[in-house]
Amino acid sequence: MRVACIGECMVELSERPDGNLVRGFGGDTLNTALYLARLGVAVDYVTALGDDIWSDEMAAAWGREGIGLERVRRLQGRMPGLYIIRTDADGERSFHYWRDRAAARDLFTEPGAAETEAELERYDLVYLSGISLSLYGETGRAALFETLSRLRGRGGQVAFDTNYRPRGWPDRDEAWAAFRAALALADVIFASAEDLDWLFGPSGADEVLRHRGRAEIVLKASDGSGPVARVLHGTADTAVPAGRAARVVDTTAAGDSFAAGYLAARIAGLVPEAAAAEAHRLAGAVIGHRGAVIPRDAMPVPAARPPGPHA
Repeated sequence: MRVACIGECMVELSERPDGNLVRGFGGDTLNTALYLARLGVAVDYVTALGDDIWSDEMAAAWGREGIGLERVRRLQGRMPGLYIIRTDADGERSFHYWRDRAAARDLFTEPGAAETEAELERYDLVYLSGISLSLYGETGRAALFETLSRLRGRGGQVAFDTNYRPRGWPDRDEAWAAFRAALALADVIFASAEDLDWLFGPSGADEVLRHRGRAEIVLKASDGSGPVARVLHGTADTAVPAGRAARVVDTTAAGDSFAAGYLAARIAGLVPEAAAAEAHRLAGAVIGHRGAVIPRDAMPVPAARPPGPHA
């Protein structure tokens, strides 16, 4: 199965308790691509970078993780965006962005966009997020949605993670329209109750649940004991709890790694409920470490896969 993740990687500055900043690279769908690659999935990252040293370092780091680079466009004279992460005493993080001229924003409008769109149509599964949608503007999103529609027409699938960040949108109406279009195209939907409440209000879950029966839905929320994934597919509606994590150091990439764990397990042949349990295990390991990318030796061992061909 050929998988593509669409989005943006930025220069990441993480603020430490002493106020010092540590540089790295990060982005929501890039984190998902990295964990998919570590879980044995053949995945390409679809984005645009500049011709600067930081873009070179990013691409080299992705390659070392086994992420495919063929769909990375390089734009002359451009650079990646930048963001700073602040993490509070409870492990919750806030993000502050400088990204208006980032190369990734023009993936579907600069010369070469038609080639990117044609290549995307050939994938078996394309994963994107609400942050991906916020990058491109109305013209870029229209090209992306047409591409995803053609991909689905030839039998490919789309996975969409709501991952809503209000600061990425000029107004809520534009975000509503983009999210509704993406939800209508998605075969697998990852949604958090928090994202849906922020974007659509108290009835936000209805925006996702109206696709029940057509799409496979993983609705994430929390109760008194920890995160719970409500998994809906066909007529099934099952709550899969994560339980309390052994420790919470940094929640960065919790949702990104959850999506990777789920998709990798489904590709390997696990049923949706078992895939959600695998996703919880990976996310639980990730939040026990500082930063989005945990050491390789901290990766949990995947559950046994069923025999036979996987799809």
